[in-house]
Amino acid sequence: MVGVMVIALTILIPGMPNMITYMKMGSVVPPGWSYNPSSWPQRWIMIVLAFFGWIVSRYLGTFQLGYTDFAADPFFGESTMKILNPNMSHSLPISDGAFGALAYTFEFLMGWMGSPSRWRTMPWMVTFFGILVIPLGLVHIFLVISQPIIVGEWCTFCLLAAAIMLPMIPLELDEVIAMGQHMVQAKKRGDNMWEVFWKGGKAFEKNTDDRTTELMEFPNKPVAVYKSSIWGMSVPWTLAVSTLLGIAVMFAPAVFGVEIQTMPSNIFHLSGSLIVVTSVICMGEVVRRGRYFNILLGLVLAVGPWVVDGSTLGLQITGLVVGLLVAGLSFPRGPKKEEYGLWDKYVK
Repeated sequence: MVGVMVIALTILIPGMPNMITYMKMGSVVPPGWSYNPSSWPQRWIMIVLAFFGWIVSRYLGTFQLGYTDFAADPFFGESTMKILNPNMSHSLPISDGAFGALAYTFEFLMGWMGSPSRWRTMPWMVTFFGILVIPLGLVHIFLVISQPIIVGEWCTFCLLAAAIMLPMIPLELDEVIAMGQHMVQAKKRGDNMWEVFWKGGKAFEKNTDDRTTELMEFPNKPVAVYKSSIWGMSVPWTLAVSTLLGIAVMFAPAVFGVEIQTMPSNIFHLSGSLIVVTSVICMGEVVRRGRYFNILLGLVLAVGPWVVDGSTLGLQITGLVVGLLVAGLSFPRGPKKEEYGLWDKYVK
C-alpha cells in the first residue's frame, strides 16, 4: 500500500512538469473517426478492470512473498499454491504475482491521466499505457495458459486475473491506433517527431465530441454511458461461438478422461485457450483481421489429436469437428459499426 501511494503521489498524479501547457486546443475526435477512443466513458472500464486485477494479483503476491501461508481456491483446492510455488517462480528475482500488482497499479493510475484528447496531446503516455496493457497483458495471459501444461494444475485466481486482463487489450488498442495515426500525420506534415511524442504537436483540425454521453450522467443514463464505453468493439456471432467452443475445448480432456500434461491434453488446453484469447481480442474492430489466426488453431485442433499418442476416439472426433468449425467461423468479418480514419482500410 505504501508503494502504491508513493507511485501515485510522486509520479502519476502530478504528471509531467508543465503538462497543462501542452493541452492545446484542437480536435477531440481523431480525424476521420466516428468516436473518441480517449473519452472518459472509454476509459472508465479500463480503470475498473485494472482495480480488480490489482486486488487479485495482490492476493497472489501475498502468498508468494510469504505474508500468508495459505492461498484459497474455491474450485481447484491446493492447486493455486502448487502453481504459485513452483521452482520456476523461485528462480525469478521477484514475485510474479506482486509484479502483476505493480503493473495493474500503473494501469489503474494511468487510466486517470490526461484529457479526453490524450491520444493527441500525450502520445508518450498512450504509448506506455499501451505497452502495459497489450504486450505485457499478452505475456501475463500466456503464462496463465501455460500452467496446466507446465505445472499440471489450474488456478482459479490466475484464470480470473487473465479474464480481467483479456478485454482490456481490445479496449486499449483503438486509442493506441488513434495516437499512431496522429504521429503518422504529423510526420507527413514535417513536424519534429520528438516534440510531437512528448508534447503532442499541433492539431490537424478543431472539432468537438457531441456523440459521447458524459460519464457524470451515468446515474441518469447508464445504458447510454455503457454504449459509449464499448464503441470500437462489436461481438459477431461467429466470434461469440468461437469463444464458447474454445472454452469447451479446454474442458474436453477431462470429459473424455485424458490425463493432464499428456500431448492430447496439451493440444486441447493450448488450442482452446488461444482460440478464446484470439476471439475476444478480435472483437475489437481495429484488429478484426486477427481472427484468421483461429484458422491455424482450428487446424491444429483438428489434426493434432490424430497424430499423437494417448488420444481417445472421442477426443479425436471432438477435435476434428470443433477445429473445422472454428476455422470456418474465422472467415466472416462480422459487423463494422465505427469509422477509423486512416486505419479503415485495415479493418477487413
